[in-house]
Amino acid sequence: MKRIAIQGGEGSYHEIAARAYFSEEEIEIVPCETFRDVFKSIDTDNDLLGLIAIENTIAGSLLQNHNLLRESGCLIIGEYKLRISHQFAVLPGQNILDIKEVHSHPIALMQCEDFLEENKHLLAVESDDTATSAKEIAEKKITGRAAICSRSAAEKYGLEILAESIETNKRNFTRFLLIAKPDMAYRMNLGMELNKSTIVFTLPHEEGSLSKVLTILSFYNINLTKIQSLPIIGREWEYQFYVALTFQNYERYRQALDAIKPLTREFKNLGEYREAKTPNN
Repeated sequence: MKRIAIQGGEGSYHEIAARAYFSEEEIEIVPCETFRDVFKSIDTDNDLLGLIAIENTIAGSLLQNHNLLRESGCLIIGEYKLRISHQFAVLPGQNILDIKEVHSHPIALMQCEDFLEENKHLLAVESDDTATSAKEIAEKKITGRAAICSRSAAEKYGLEILAESIETNKRNFTRFLLIAKPDMAYRMNLGMELNKSTIVFTLPHEEGSLSKVLTILSFYNINLTKIQSLPIIGREWEYQFYVALTFQNYERYRQALDAIKPLTREFKNLGEYREAKTPNN
């Protein structure tokens, strides 16, 4: 049975994504408090997989996770795109005017700005996790407080949903990466049809250095689906570039990487995997 380390616990969007990714298998979820704890867990257990959120269509990139991935030595072996739908959940028997506070992860709160604006009597309080917010209400039997969480979390902890799908933008998706130590990644990818990768590199301070890299990738018919720059701490005005690539021909893709490496510094391939489709709803 595969074991998957996630940030958050039962009912979290990470658990939903992990179970959806391995929909045809039984898996064991290993809850972790923080993303850093996910990587620490994998570091001490070579057979453990991890699932981390990397970007959201509304909130953007989770910059911390880009750096954690690069520093960890883990490789990406898959991705999953999950439609995020937030619920307003409380202990049963209350109405919305009884509720004074709403707790959730800061990104979830941000994604529900219109709902919170319409209900100005609610005090928004940031927490570590959407599902944990629901669990705390249930375990401590807290009235006057709501959680913004998944339907799965509300049902698991016996909360009543007073408002459904309260996210401002209904095209709200999060992309998750499945990660593993290199040996496990190699075993998992055997026989897989790969068509996507993520690379990271720095560039010399030369005019047109990024343009040269992009031109070569275009020549080899490599498509860029994401490019993210992050500052390098301690090296003012220098940046790392995280680039997600898709390709149809694996040999051409490898030739493209060989061609751009001499133009870059600190080049690293963070993993090759199968591109995930965005759900229709």
